[in-house]
Amino acid sequence: MKKIILIAEDNPVNLKLVRDILQVSGYVTLEATNGRQATEFARLYSPHMILMDIRMPVMDGFEATKILKADPKTRNIPVIALTSFAMKGDEEKIYEAGCDGYLTKPLDTRKFLKKVAEYLKPDSAILKSSALV
Repeated sequence: MKKIILIAEDNPVNLKLVRDILQVSGYVTLEATNGRQATEFARLYSPHMILMDIRMPVMDGFEATKILKADPKTRNIPVIALTSFAMKGDEEKIYEAGCDGYLTKPLDTRKFLKKVAEYLKPDSAILKSSALV
């Protein structure tokens, strides 16, 4: 069974890059361009993982993640922040929102797929650890 990954990203260039890398590697992707849409798609399709941009219109990634983690239907889906935030304190904000990990942008495309695969493993030790790429 192919793994389904929801990409929540409002930047068309970043969305295309992530989508193309994942699809070429055999993943099925869903795309949302704002946090509200991401929460709706997560409830409808129950993806195996959500890659969540933090800064998006309509609803940001922090708020969307809080909603997903409060919902029994979506709380166990790993949410991995995709963020250009790399300042002191940003990691704590990401985890306080409920994200299970994070990857920094710009993505290192060579390491990206390896990290995605690690995050998809059941009981992944990488979740809730510093997972900067």
